[in-house]
Amino acid sequence: MVRIMDGDSISSRSAGVNQSGVRDHNERLLLSILNRHRSVPAAELARRTGLSKPTVSTILRNLEADGLIRRGTPLRGRVGKPSIPIELDPDGAFSIGLKVGRKSADLLLLDLSGATRGQLRTTYEYAMPDAVFGFLQSGLDTLLETLPARLRSRVCGIGIGSPFELWKWHDLSGPAAERFRSWKDVVFSEEVARFSELPVYVVNDATAACQAEHLYGRGHEFRDFAYFFIGSFVGGGIALNGTVFEGNQGNAGALGAMRTTGPLGESQQLIDTASLHLLEARLVEAGLDPQVMWQKPQDWSALSHYVEPWIGETAQELAKASLSICSVLDFEAVLIDGAFPPDVRQELVERVRRYLVNQDKRGLIAPVVEAGTVGENARAIGAACAPIFAQFMLNTNAGLSVF
Repeated sequence: MVRIMDGDSISSRSAGVNQSGVRDHNERLLLSILNRHRSVPAAELARRTGLSKPTVSTILRNLEADGLIRRGTPLRGRVGKPSIPIELDPDGAFSIGLKVGRKSADLLLLDLSGATRGQLRTTYEYAMPDAVFGFLQSGLDTLLETLPARLRSRVCGIGIGSPFELWKWHDLSGPAAERFRSWKDVVFSEEVARFSELPVYVVNDATAACQAEHLYGRGHEFRDFAYFFIGSFVGGGIALNGTVFEGNQGNAGALGAMRTTGPLGESQQLIDTASLHLLEARLVEAGLDPQVMWQKPQDWSALSHYVEPWIGETAQELAKASLSICSVLDFEAVLIDGAFPPDVRQELVERVRRYLVNQDKRGLIAPVVEAGTVGENARAIGAACAPIFAQFMLNTNAGLSVF
């Protein structure tokens, strides 16, 4: 097991292999480094991987011929021959990401560089299978039509970010409840196969959000971090040694299931005490329409009377949960993001920091607490990463990381 763990250079090398029979590994290694560091000269790629310069040059020629990389503007101003940076070609591959939420679903088209090329959204009272897959079918056609015909064959798959055990969400009764419980028997790949031949990758939605932050947010700043994403429910993920860790059943970092205590001393989970559905319930109780929380662009300034106490209570719960996590794994940071406006996120982070000061930290080293930067799109972006990584990058859950 080898890891690349240093943020700016490779101190523990994910060594490449020069034998021709494993070139696929070396291609993935170079693509993964470019994905992580954006723009790297060929000589630096050889140094980082331990591959010979001729081997790197051959691989780069093949990747360029396949349209996966491109050469940037030569870097002049130094002694000797100008250095030419290598970078991923955004048009080299595309993927579709679907986030299945309690009240809405988001569908987006992601390119190889991590940029969103198009996005669609739908809302519903409850996430019934027919509504979700109907949206995916129609939205898939819409997004593919935005690509030039020559690029449509480069769409490599569909990633679906969904909470595990989706059928346990509902608060319905009667026939509607029976329809919702049908999620238990749904096989996502079979449903998608009815209208698309693209391969399907299903990931936990909160783990997907963690992956998005790891790749395109502040994840590059920390080798080990815990991540909270607060949507209708709270979830999370963990990154170890510079890679998102999914666990034996793909459920590592199920932070919403962490135990906490209710106001009467009853046993509860974090999902019961630190989720946006609690804020929705307060708005309903006050006779307000909770849909205002999800309108675009998000502006919660008119809801401050209800948002303020929610932030305070949620921050207390996240502070306790952060220390509980660090008692098991010594994380250097806790990142917090969610489906709320940036100013709400920042206030929540600052409150968590303040509450941590007065927590009992005997035997613990308190982590730094920082705001995530990807935002509410994190789950869909992370889901869209799954097909690209499965087909072009190193398996980041096999003990290999490109940090």
